Amino acid sequence: MALNLRQKQTECITRILNLNQPVNSSGTANEEVYKILIYDKFCQDVLSPLIHVKDLRKHGVTLYFVIDKDRKPVHDVPAVYFVQPTQLNIQRIVADASRSLYDSFHLNFSSSIPRPLLEDLASGTLNSESIQRISKVHDQYLEFVTLEDNLFSLANKSCFVQLNDPSAGDREIEEIIEKITSGLFCVLATLAVVPIIRCPRGGPAEMVASLLDQRLRDHLLAKNNLFSEGGNFASSFQRPVLCLFDRNFELSVAIQHDFRYRPLVHDVLGLRLNRLSVQGEKGGMKSYELDSSDPFWMANWSLEFPEVAVEIETQLNKYKKDVDEVNRRTGGQEGAEFDGTDLIGNTKHLMNAVNSLPELTERKQIIDKHTNIATVLLGEIKERSLDAFAKKETEMMVRGGIDRNELLGVLKGKGTKLDKLRFAIMYLISTENIPPSEVEIVEAALRESEVDISAFQYVKKIKSLNVSFASANSASRGNIVDWAEKLYGQSISAVTAGVKNLLSSDHQLALTRTVEALMEGKPNPEIDSYLMFDPRAPKSSSGSGHLKGPFKEAIVFMIGGGNYVEYGSLQELANRPQPVKNVIYGSTEILTGSEFVEQLALLGKKMGFGSSAPAPAQ
Repeated sequence: MALNLRQKQTECITRILNLNQPVNSSGTANEEVYKILIYDKFCQDVLSPLIHVKDLRKHGVTLYFVIDKDRKPVHDVPAVYFVQPTQLNIQRIVADASRSLYDSFHLNFSSSIPRPLLEDLASGTLNSESIQRISKVHDQYLEFVTLEDNLFSLANKSCFVQLNDPSAGDREIEEIIEKITSGLFCVLATLAVVPIIRCPRGGPAEMVASLLDQRLRDHLLAKNNLFSEGGNFASSFQRPVLCLFDRNFELSVAIQHDFRYRPLVHDVLGLRLNRLSVQGEKGGMKSYELDSSDPFWMANWSLEFPEVAVEIETQLNKYKKDVDEVNRRTGGQEGAEFDGTDLIGNTKHLMNAVNSLPELTERKQIIDKHTNIATVLLGEIKERSLDAFAKKETEMMVRGGIDRNELLGVLKGKGTKLDKLRFAIMYLISTENIPPSEVEIVEAALRESEVDISAFQYVKKIKSLNVSFASANSASRGNIVDWAEKLYGQSISAVTAGVKNLLSSDHQLALTRTVEALMEGKPNPEIDSYLMFDPRAPKSSSGSGHLKGPFKEAIVFMIGGGNYVEYGSLQELANRPQPVKNVIYGSTEILTGSEFVEQLALLGKKMGFGSSAPAPAQ
């Protein structure tokens, strides 16, 4: 049975909504209780892609509020709280209990509540004589946002900046590593699996792997632990492999323009929590959901945009044909298969027509939705020449360069400031040896378009460091590392990463190639240096070495921001017929190319780069 994160997290939330009572086969508690739901902003984002208003009603939730909103008392009704364990939330809960806002309080924290906060909750409710209103307190281990069956995000903002900030101290780095580890622990607890952990040496990936290994070991010592139902003797075939990577492993994917439907919708229209808003045909904004309930989205997200347009046309024609068929069968026109005297036949056809109406209506709504999205996308593509950016970037990656006139033509042509900046950085990453004069020409062209070049200069500096590091002899190499790590925090762990990890001839991402090798578990020069942690094995046997594969399940996690291009590539790997695989992809946050470049720009400014030009416009 393949791991399904969305299903597991939905089951946990259903249990919360039913006051943590056992849920029957219909997905509701045996005894129906009307209740109020209170959540904070983070937990609202957790709920949003999984639970709709109609689902809340099904579970007896009649009212729902954000915790920091002023609320009136509702007597004789229990309240379900689903919030992060923070000082502010504890203060609000104590205040609500002391005012007797609700009959009873069922508290669910998105991750394990620290002891000092639990003591604050106890003393606060004792002092206000409201402790009897607190029915239950649960740690739920749900501190992550699941967007699809195999896609999640920890919703940790600006991780890449925090981990690569030259001014960040050890304390700040440790805090962010702790936060990432805690989020991953929640994911594993929800799936009830203890994976084999693999990661490259050095940098944030190893720091997270080491801390997560220790956290799992400590937790497994408890008799009633969160993983006991998985059995302690599961072999490597049943256990998944957790592959941890740092964003510096492959910068290009986070920056490039992509012409496939899902990455394009995300990049251009700002898909967030599976929702987006676009201009409607008759003016005004229209809001759409794009998730597993939309069969067209699920079937066509991986297609290039022109193919999607053709598919919309095909579906529209098929819909018209089916409507005509219903009309022909029920309307008695020429060519109908029955005459007016055949009452039984008439009635049967009318019944079939009535039954097919909801399905036809739904199909039409989905076609209209994607027609509208495609129309808006097409307008953006034409205005910004996004097809040219995507095509030329792919060519650059494959050929390892681009003609200077062609490069300058793109930088002086259509597109937003951020489009041009992303293209220039892709040129920097994909071309191995660029003369300084050439770089100056590119910078001048960007300045001419009033683009802030701090992100470009940051990547240029990192690249020159990597090249110096690769060519230095061993004595001076140590000095470069010491100097670079002081100046650049973690980023030197990506030695020549931007240059090495390019698309191979079959256009497979370096990430996907590496994950495939880790799942096979065979000796492979690309992964031989990767560390291995097994939280179930004795401590001495962890660290490095091979575990006999192959693995059927993998959880791939990108520290510093993921994207739909990588997710799509990994799903293509999973969908290959042999051998059967299942890959879950997660990251600290899901970023568009523009959002990631803005983080690079921030790092550039922290290092004193940049220009007098205004900040890049969206």
